[in-house]
Amino acid sequence: HRTIATLVADTTSAAISPSQVGRILAGLDLKPHKVRGWLTRRDNPQFWERAADICNLYLNPPNDAVVLSIDEKTAIAARSRKHPGRPAGPGRPSRQEFEYIRHGTVSISAALNVRTGEVLTQPIVRNNAATFIDFLRTLERTINPSHAIHVVLDNGASHIARKTKAWLADHPRWHVHWTPPHASWLNQVELFFSALTRRVLRHGDFPSRDDLIDKMDTYVIAHNTTAKPYRWTYDARPLTAT
Repeated sequence: HRTIATLVADTTSAAISPSQVGRILAGLDLKPHKVRGWLTRRDNPQFWERAADICNLYLNPPNDAVVLSIDEKTAIAARSRKHPGRPAGPGRPSRQEFEYIRHGTVSISAALNVRTGEVLTQPIVRNNAATFIDFLRTLERTINPSHAIHVVLDNGASHIARKTKAWLADHPRWHVHWTPPHASWLNQVELFFSALTRRVLRHGDFPSRDDLIDKMDTYVIAHNTTAKPYRWTYDARPLTAT
């Protein structure tokens, strides 16, 4: 408020107090001290066509087909707290030590079965086309050969690489549904990554990379025992003014 009052005085020669600035901003419901990230996307027909295609796939999956949502979660930090935390008590949240020790990072590939909610994850060393194709081969071997495979992919480098597209072209039962640019949130596996972050990673304590992998695997196994498909509500239509 003091900075704005000074700027107004310097540029307009009008005297205004910091408290008056505060009242004006409050009256206009303006909060110039707050900034949120924003990514402008082009509102073109291709966005809505791709979004509608993916939503229709979720809501009306083809018969005798497996529908997969695939992506990677990279650079997951294996960190252990430098000192033990304190458990929660009446009227007091649990406390977690601020300082931590790094033990490296882990990246994973994940495939979510949209029909069942079950997830297959696999640790990866590199996030490149060769690694991604190896993951596709694993899925290819485990899925009934009589079923078509519909897969939702974003526009990550390993997904749109020439070698990846060549592999997909050589396997005609794979049908790719591409998310629009800057709309990877249409990929349902992101919902699983969000749950994994909240329930395992955010407040976890991992003394090694192997411990981090073990705890993620334990979570995935438990998730799959009670897995249910996500309820998809976005209908791929532009919002209309009311």
